[in-house]
Amino acid sequence: MKKHLLSRIYLAFIFVLLYVPIFYLIFYSFNKGGTMNKFTGFTWEHYQTLFADTRLIIIVLNTFLLAFLSALFATIIGTFGAMAIYYSKKRQTRTTLLSMNNILLVSPDVIIGASFLIFFTMLGSLFSNFSLGFFSVLLSHIAFSIPIVVLMVLPKLQEMNDTMISAALDLGANYRQVLLRIILPYLSPGIIAGYFMAFTYSLDDFAVTFFVTGNGFSTLSVEIYSRARQGISLEINALSTLVFIFSMVLVVGYYFISKDNTSKKGRKANIAQSEVTKLR
Repeated sequence: MKKHLLSRIYLAFIFVLLYVPIFYLIFYSFNKGGTMNKFTGFTWEHYQTLFADTRLIIIVLNTFLLAFLSALFATIIGTFGAMAIYYSKKRQTRTTLLSMNNILLVSPDVIIGASFLIFFTMLGSLFSNFSLGFFSVLLSHIAFSIPIVVLMVLPKLQEMNDTMISAALDLGANYRQVLLRIILPYLSPGIIAGYFMAFTYSLDDFAVTFFVTGNGFSTLSVEIYSRARQGISLEINALSTLVFIFSMVLVVGYYFISKDNTSKKGRKANIAQSEVTKLR
């Protein structure tokens, strides 16, 4: 009982430590005084200034477009990469590929960003038309998001009953039918989780992006960092508030999707089996 109470107190302390600064930032985004020293009155002025800042709005849209595209490509590549690792015939090959994937997850972002910068600089010396910008940031975000997707999809592959695939092949199904009707439907929860993780990682990445952005392109995290160095602006508070609300909506949406998948676990577990039957 005492341990249970202490664990609750500890958990409450952690949540307070994490969320109080966020709510402090949100609270002062409505401050009429223009500073975070003293609240002098309620105003929407900083939000109006935010929506009037065309450059910042374009950066926000570019950031979300970048996150959407990088998560999409990373999910596709990561899903097939997880399948390639899982279905490797040699155990040593499978272990090596998985270890190389995990190394990218634990490597410092500064090292990864510097490596990409060196790589893109070499490409720029070889191809005069290539320069740092949206394309270089997109490639970087795809690269560091792929290992995340692989780790989300691999557990679902390990849970899957491989005899269903063998049965489908014995009944005359080709590999395309097995992939589309059996494997991908079963992996869908892991694929969705991988996409959401890749999207959020891309959305808030700073270290890697800082190295590979060019003069004509910027993301939200880099722009906030640049403006914060010039001094506190409550316009940034307003922007951070909107991004936080969007993140909460994203988390709630993912929660309901996961809950729906869990409630229908029995039916989804039988999808592949029913497809095998259809192939007879």
